[in-house]
Amino acid sequence: MPSVLLLNGPNLNLLGSREPEIYGSETLEDLNTLCHKRAKALGLSLVCQQSNWEGQLIDWIHEARDVHEGIIINPGALTHTSIGLLDALKGVDLPVIEVHISNIHRRENFRHKSYVSQAALGVICGLGRQGYLLAMDAMANVLNSEQDL
Repeated sequence: MPSVLLLNGPNLNLLGSREPEIYGSETLEDLNTLCHKRAKALGLSLVCQQSNWEGQLIDWIHEARDVHEGIIINPGALTHTSIGLLDALKGVDLPVIEVHISNIHRRENFRHKSYVSQAALGVICGLGRQGYLLAMDAMANVLNSEQDL
């Protein structure tokens, strides 16, 4: 069963209470439960991790090389600042899908730039938690295509 690592970055642990008008009222635990259900339906194994620390996210990305077949990541604010995350994602040579709950292109100008996008096969933003489910679907398609080659 292919394994996918779902990483959530800074402040996503505050889902459900942080700016619910932007991020909704569901918690990170609710989101993880939803993603686990989708993963099971797609025949994927899923590991969900969240950290407010850039270095921890980078360490998990490095470790993913030997454990997982793909990475779905919502880097939070690190999207716009972290060349370290970009380099780590490029360095592990795994398929990456970037996801954001809000539409980063309709927000402040500084949120329009994503370093992580340069390592991602695709980006899903602005669709709320549905974006995570679409990312799971897309990753399953990518992994199934690679396995068929």
